[in-house]
Amino acid sequence: MVQNTKRTLLKGAAAAAGAAAFAPHLFAAEPPVRIGYTMSRTGPWTGGAQVSQEPNYLLWAEQQNAAGGLLVKGVRRPIELISSDDRSDTETVVRTYEKLMGSDKVDLVLPPWGSNANFAVAPLANRFGYPFLAPTALSKRLVEMKLPYFFLLLQQPKPMCDALVDMLKASGAKTVAVVYVDDLFGLENYAALRVALQGSGISMVEDKSYPAGVKDLSPVLRSMKDKNPDAFIGFTYPPDTILASKQAKEVGFNPKFFYASVGTAFQLYKNVMTPAGAEGVLGMGSWNGKTSPGAKAYFDAHTKKFAGKEPDRWASGATWAGLEILTAAVAKVGLDRKALRDYIATGTHKTILGDIQFTGSENTATPGTVGQWQNGEFEVVWPKKLATAALNPNKPAWK
Repeated sequence: MVQNTKRTLLKGAAAAAGAAAFAPHLFAAEPPVRIGYTMSRTGPWTGGAQVSQEPNYLLWAEQQNAAGGLLVKGVRRPIELISSDDRSDTETVVRTYEKLMGSDKVDLVLPPWGSNANFAVAPLANRFGYPFLAPTALSKRLVEMKLPYFFLLLQQPKPMCDALVDMLKASGAKTVAVVYVDDLFGLENYAALRVALQGSGISMVEDKSYPAGVKDLSPVLRSMKDKNPDAFIGFTYPPDTILASKQAKEVGFNPKFFYASVGTAFQLYKNVMTPAGAEGVLGMGSWNGKTSPGAKAYFDAHTKKFAGKEPDRWASGATWAGLEILTAAVAKVGLDRKALRDYIATGTHKTILGDIQFTGSENTATPGTVGQWQNGEFEVVWPKKLATAALNPNKPAWK
């Protein structure tokens, strides 16, 4: 862990040094803004964390430092990132944030990856009074905890499942089969889907849970294929999303609507399945480079910095939006954490995803969305008012 922390500090220092070469007078007398976080660099959470979150933290710090530093109430100060590998372990997440906020007393913190880690650390952040803008947590329970310093940027299970069911109903689907990972994310989304299906005219013909780290979903997929549903819905993490897609292809399960959750909007999914193989697959997604000029600029900057590695079309956008909100808040009120919390809680924030506004902990301004791979791009296809392309209501055969 010490090595990881040191390495990240050197990255932050290097970025600051590069900016200082262009504007030395801005850095000469100003202390750095110390920003701490933990991130999964090893373990099962790594795939999501290293696509949707940490690259964005590094890009943001680099951009801010290249501009002379983070603007703190009119004064530019260099960003120093203090981070470590949490090894995809909840206890490590909690212990590390307790140190960052308790004994290290960093100026700001950035969130870890995923619903489970955020659920574990949210009460701690609230106790220490650090604003948390969480871009990869989906949990109604986190909203219900009513933690005033905790903010969830992603659309939560209810609006996401409402949008999905609305799309299926509008497209004439009558039956669905569902798999879901047996953890907070999967259970909450499955529960929200059941509620959304009530009165829709769509029946659930089969539903199965599976444990985290599952290696084989083919028996479940074969059973679902026999029932011939109009739609498959998987509340899945990146490895499971790819597993379910590969094995659905192997067993010849190709419903009109094939929806998988986390990871579908990743460049990795398109690369593994091939663009032709991914064609028509649906998933959680809320933006792409067509969404706004800011989204296009962010997409291009990310892809350039990381040698062609693209941000995902869902939580990466939420991560960047959270950083935009934090940047604006610090520029306006400085580093007083209570003032930051109040600014975040009460304002309407302009981001690459559009306006974001919080009701309690929940982002209630961004509606639920559905994305779909079309011709090598993950398009927003539902609701129509946010669509970057029209829905293809008949998935082509796997290729």
